[in-house]
Amino acid sequence: MTIRVIIVDDQAMVRAGFAALLSAQADIDVVGEAPDGREGVRVSRSTHPDVVLMDVRMPEMDGLTAAREILDPPPGVVHRPKVLMLTTFDIDDYVYEALRAGASGFLLKDAPPADLIAAVRVVASGEALLAPSVTRRLIADFVQQRPAPRKDPALRLKGLTPRETEVLELIARGLSNQEIARHLVLAEQTVKTHIGRVLAKLDLRDRAQAVIFAYEAGLVRPGDSG
Repeated sequence: MTIRVIIVDDQAMVRAGFAALLSAQADIDVVGEAPDGREGVRVSRSTHPDVVLMDVRMPEMDGLTAAREILDPPPGVVHRPKVLMLTTFDIDDYVYEALRAGASGFLLKDAPPADLIAAVRVVASGEALLAPSVTRRLIADFVQQRPAPRKDPALRLKGLTPRETEVLELIARGLSNQEIARHLVLAEQTVKTHIGRVLAKLDLRDRAQAVIFAYEAGLVRPGDSG
């Protein structure tokens, strides 16, 4: 199945470069571009992409505001693509807030081309782009410096079984499904089932929000070793 992508960035050369790179892949189709967040929302609503590559800092409407509008659309708008934030900085306030809003991860603009292609595929598959240690560091840093927890996150943890709590902790430490399966001596499909139940019980969109929730609930603390 072809992955439909739109690119939202205020630099024309960045858009052109990313579009050329992604369009050269047999399984990726760039279906639209936009120079700012406001236009990005419009293009997303009209083209129904699977993944939106969203720059963080743009005129008219920044990437954070645009991501919120795309991920929390008004009544009547049913399409909600995955949003992958693009940033020049590895520690960026906007990126953390975007993850909280439901973005599926972030990627540095100077990442190798292969990383961009892989990121689009990972996010399109429904996974969050949380493997890079810098992402976990970013989440940990901002939870530590500027906590803004949801309502009683620690209390909500009590709705999980001990095994589900264990799985959530390992997600927050950055382990993949395969690594969690090895760690807990479980089948990978069983791990996926546990993750699905964790997300459903906690009303979380994806792994990115699960990581943030785990830090906010105190299940994992900044500086803990993996």
